[in-house]
Amino acid sequence: MSGHALFSAAKAAMARSYAPYSRFPVGAAVRTDDGAVHAGCNIENASYPEGWCAETTALGHMIMAGGGRVTEIAVVAEKMPKIMPCGGCRQRLSEFVTADAKLHLCDVDGVVETVPFTAIFPSAFDMEPGA
Repeated sequence: MSGHALFSAAKAAMARSYAPYSRFPVGAAVRTDDGAVHAGCNIENASYPEGWCAETTALGHMIMAGGGRVTEIAVVAEKMPKIMPCGGCRQRLSEFVTADAKLHLCDVDGVVETVPFTAIFPSAFDMEPGA
């Protein structure tokens, strides 16, 4: 699956976003080292901003499907080209990414830029002693 196909999964997830408060739909998709793709959208609630992000939903789907290591991530927002995962999602993703994981930054038409995940989050919290 190319970055474009991963973008397509993220865009399809964005179409299912529940964002009545921010009106800022976001979609994300992750691909694991076994080739499986898991997508998610942002989901808000009345105690906004206490919803959850698209990346969080995608990771939840991945875990429920058996887990894996994330090799690629695509994120797309209807109203912001090249949207980055928020700080919380960067930490969440860092728990599952491979050392060479790629992040595809998208606009509504496709992948705009691809960067190494480590370029946007070089120093994640690590629970390993001495790390």
